[in-house]
Amino acid sequence: MRQKELRIGLVCYGGVSLAVYMHGVTKEVWNLARASRSFHSGAPTGSGVAAIYRELLETLVDKHELRLRVLPDILSGASAGGINAVFLAQAIHSGRSLEPLTDLWLDNADIDRLTAEDARMGWRFAKVWAQPIANFVLKRPGNLVSESVAPETRAEVREKVSKLVRGRWFAPPFSGESMSGMLIEALEAMDGALADGPLLPPDHPIDLYVPTTDFHGYLARLRLNSPPVVQESEHRMPISFTARTPDVAGAWLADPLELVFAARATASFPGAFPPLQVSEIDTLAEDFDRSWSNRDAFLRRIMPAHFEDDSVDGVSLIDGSVLVNRPFEGAIEALRGRPAVREVERRFVYIDPRPDRYQRDEDRKHAAVGFFENIFGSLSTLPREQPIRDNLELIAEQSRHAARLQSMIVELRPQVEAAVEKLFDRTVFFDRPTPKRLANWRQKAQQAAAEQAGYTFAGYAELKLVGILERLAELVRKAAPKDAEADTQVIASRLRDALRERGLESLVGPSGGASEEAITFFRSFDLAFRIRRLRLLARRTARDWEADPEIPNDALDLAREGIYAVLADYFERDGIEPLGAKFVQLSRDAIENPGAVLDHVAEVRNLQELDLKAEAALSEALSDMPRNLRRRMMYAYLGFPFYDVATLPILGTQGMNEFEPVKVDRISPEDAQAIRKGGATATLRGIEFYDFGAFFSRAYRENDYLWGRLHGAERMIDLIWSTVDAPTDGGLSKQFKRQAFLAILDEEEDRLTADKGLLKRIRGEIAERLG
Repeated sequence: MRQKELRIGLVCYGGVSLAVYMHGVTKEVWNLARASRSFHSGAPTGSGVAAIYRELLETLVDKHELRLRVLPDILSGASAGGINAVFLAQAIHSGRSLEPLTDLWLDNADIDRLTAEDARMGWRFAKVWAQPIANFVLKRPGNLVSESVAPETRAEVREKVSKLVRGRWFAPPFSGESMSGMLIEALEAMDGALADGPLLPPDHPIDLYVPTTDFHGYLARLRLNSPPVVQESEHRMPISFTARTPDVAGAWLADPLELVFAARATASFPGAFPPLQVSEIDTLAEDFDRSWSNRDAFLRRIMPAHFEDDSVDGVSLIDGSVLVNRPFEGAIEALRGRPAVREVERRFVYIDPRPDRYQRDEDRKHAAVGFFENIFGSLSTLPREQPIRDNLELIAEQSRHAARLQSMIVELRPQVEAAVEKLFDRTVFFDRPTPKRLANWRQKAQQAAAEQAGYTFAGYAELKLVGILERLAELVRKAAPKDAEADTQVIASRLRDALRERGLESLVGPSGGASEEAITFFRSFDLAFRIRRLRLLARRTARDWEADPEIPNDALDLAREGIYAVLADYFERDGIEPLGAKFVQLSRDAIENPGAVLDHVAEVRNLQELDLKAEAALSEALSDMPRNLRRRMMYAYLGFPFYDVATLPILGTQGMNEFEPVKVDRISPEDAQAIRKGGATATLRGIEFYDFGAFFSRAYRENDYLWGRLHGAERMIDLIWSTVDAPTDGGLSKQFKRQAFLAILDEEEDRLTADKGLLKRIRGEIAERLG
């Protein structure tokens, strides 16, 4: 049975009230992950749409001999999409229900509930003099409401907007404290729900990335040619969380106050909500009797410049979408160093509720821009419509990199394996590796590869050295971002000065190959080389690289599991946390004393001792493999230095890190038309009133939430089928979609009651389109 993991990095756009639609989509990601977890654990799934997803996963086993596990392990979201990302991440990490967020969106995401107490009309004659202004704005020909709201809802919208006009002026009408309170109440309700187990395997990483905007900003140093140093205002303030999946259910991804902080900050829509300040969360902690014990560490991490200046109380955070509405960057960064014990298919899935905006507004795009249209468009529309071409091109380049690497390995393999055979053709025990033999053979192969590379070895060794020093400099900057005024290049240069003082003048020895000083340095610091080597071994156990029918699937899975167990030890030595608290202080003094940084890293990582442990585990794993697979692994392990010398100068310092291509999928009303065609204009009501529409009507929120679930289910089924290396059975896919749609309607029968005919109309369309 072939095993594969479908790993999802989910990106939720900002979209004002269309966040309700996005929540419906994320609920299906959650349901699919629940079904996948139950399928692999053998636990019952229960009823509803999750049971349909599980049946589909079982169908892949029966028809395609593919055992697929779905792991949404990277969550990123901006603005109100950030709220969805925060809650989905917590639900995945804890194994608790996502239903409290549904209640928050449907019950509380209304103008009347969001409006601050002191912004409400005190009595029905409040600011009665402002009523003519409201009437003029809201009822004149071509007014904002008539242009952007459906006829049956205009009266309700006009009434609520009129209240805003006659309420508090020149201050945000919505309450930040109320929003924070709603968020903590929803998280507490989630924490009180039944926890039936995390949705990711134990110890699997989960990453959450939420951008926010520092309104006042801070001064950051930039290095130029002339003048050498300038200061520029920096306003980006991303908030990220990384955790390992626990064995037990119900754990917090982070302190709930910090999750509220991130969600409230990224959704602080300019002009509607006041900016978030730290004092608001301090007050929230007191009101809800919660201790924020990690407060200083959290603030130091997300706003280091302000923390060092003792100015965190004055920081004002506004909507993350002002600068980053489509937060792919954090999702891409989270790919570094993720483990895998089986074949992986990585997808970035982004939710775009309104990809049809320009087609829909074609008739009006040359019309004059009115007063309110200018304001609402500038705040809620234009910042959200910047293209994601740069992000997609970066992902595409990474995938091309992986394809180039695979092609190079295939082309080099005959020569590399011939070189390995020549080195070890008289080795009697080549098929019986022990830790000591592996260590001796490894050193022999590495020196031979260096010597045979000739004059090209100098460039290869220099590239490795630069990569190591830049990575260490990056860790120094992250550990002490404010104290270390120099940038990473200056720090890397000082680290190199320290190495020269210690005798590392040349990387190449007198007779070719690596010098003794270079060998000593690389043995102590070249963590990336070890990781690249083991990743090559793991990749050569995948069927899509080498399909050998004589090697059974279970042997490949067992081999991959053993290799990644070894690789995990090396991954755990990377990053700041393994270097301990002492590294932070040393980083602050890195310019003055770079040698102390080098000594500490070498001592804590202790890579040479780790190599002995790794080769003991690897030799044990090799002994359990069938002979043909063991030979393949031996050729890859001992041949790796030859591959690395050839590929690193061409592929850059990433080298053999990027084996897995990344595919991108979109979820939008345009992509899910099994029930109803026409995209967002035919299905969503929140698009009215410049995407604020769903905040004015419970019926609108119920409509968009339901369509989000239906579209999410359709695209989840498409996503699952796309992992199969065979043509999709259209009839079977249609059958599963129909079952999923009906299951969702059954689940929502008692909840969605604002529009009595909504579910009935959609049932009729399903019957008409899908039988």
